[in-house]
Amino acid sequence: MISDQNSMMTWRRAWVVGLCLIVLSAQANLLLGLAAFAKGDYQAALAEWQPLAERGEAEAQFNLGVLYDDGLGVERDRAVAAEWYRRAADQKHVRAQFNLAVLYANGLGVEQSYAQAARWYRRAADQGLSEAQFNLAALYEHGRGVIQNYTEAAYWLRRAAGQGHPAAQNNLGVLYANGQGVSRNSAIAYAWYSVAAMDGNSKAQFNRDQLVRALNPEQLAEGRRLADEYAKRYRPPPP
Repeated sequence: MISDQNSMMTWRRAWVVGLCLIVLSAQANLLLGLAAFAKGDYQAALAEWQPLAERGEAEAQFNLGVLYDDGLGVERDRAVAAEWYRRAADQKHVRAQFNLAVLYANGLGVEQSYAQAARWYRRAADQGLSEAQFNLAALYEHGRGVIQNYTEAAYWLRRAAGQGHPAAQNNLGVLYANGQGVSRNSAIAYAWYSVAAMDGNSKAQFNRDQLVRALNPEQLAEGRRLADEYAKRYRPPPP
């Protein structure tokens, strides 16, 4: 009995060591592929990533999707890109989920479907990706692939805006200015426009300048106070 236990422990240790070596080897190949990609040697990157992708490595699957999506080292093939993105997205790879949604939204390599785009944007948005939150909000604003719902649009814009996404901050300002999905509040609209404008969003600059003409002194003072507060909380950190 003792001999059997020792044999089992030895087998388990060997299995763990073997697994660690496989993981380390996969990581090494991923890094070699990234180094080749950075140098513009896309075919070498493909050679490193292809075997990993076929074995189910999500990061390698995503990377292959990028190569086929952009035609780097291979002939551009959005259908193949979509398949690799899907395989990675099914493993909760957030960027793969986002890129797959973009393909569906634009009908690239797949049949155009805002419903599928919304599905994959939502999965990426739930993981906190601000670009996905912004794009999902746009679908709710325009009723594409989902039932039009300004409250949902405001929810997702608020999440993206809170991460320092300037376009989301501008669009959230528009909802507050118009009272769509939120209670109309010109001071809050001014604040969101101002924060987005600080990061060079020209639409926000225009919207803020137009809004100022309709504000009374009290609203303008409150808007400026909120803008200072939001700038401290919601502007993206410097690179």
